[in-house]
Amino acid sequence: MIDLVKRFINKVLRTLFNKKKHIKLGLYGPPNGGKTTLANRICQDWLGEDMGTVSNVAHETREIQIKEQINIKSKDGKELSFNLVDTPGIATKIDYEEFIKAGLKEKEAKERAKEATKGVIDSIKWLDEMDTVIIVLDGTKDPLSQVNITIIGNLQARNIPVLIVANKTDLKKASVKRVQAAFPQYGVIG
Repeated sequence: MIDLVKRFINKVLRTLFNKKKHIKLGLYGPPNGGKTTLANRICQDWLGEDMGTVSNVAHETREIQIKEQINIKSKDGKELSFNLVDTPGIATKIDYEEFIKAGLKEKEAKERAKEATKGVIDSIKWLDEMDTVIIVLDGTKDPLSQVNITIIGNLQARNIPVLIVANKTDLKKASVKRVQAAFPQYGVIG
């Protein structure tokens, strides 16, 4: 999967670099879809370092994280540079009680819910800054959720190039085909 993501990045960046010098590639999707895991993999491959922390508790990433000047060489020898933007997961409902169920204490859960809500707002605001986006979806869940449709609709309205990654394909319930069927107008990999 990471090789397909790299090819998408290389292809889209070459196209965009004809128009702009500084490219922002955003990772978007619902909470716990695997955005930061993918960001870490990209950063490990090209920079030798991680980008962020991952956990099983939703909304681990609550602030926009940026890695600047990721340099890659294209097949034709050109060096391309981009900024990778890992965004907090977008959700329509953030309830501190869900964090308590995940093991957080009430005060910590309320603070996390507040930070997560701000993160969702920031993620949406940052859409206007993106030149291209990779949407990372949990392949075990219904791809036609309100959140996913909202994200894709916003990107479509802004005419931003999109690749959809059906993630967690190592799990039994995962289905790349279900994600492809939901969004046939986009490239979907898994």
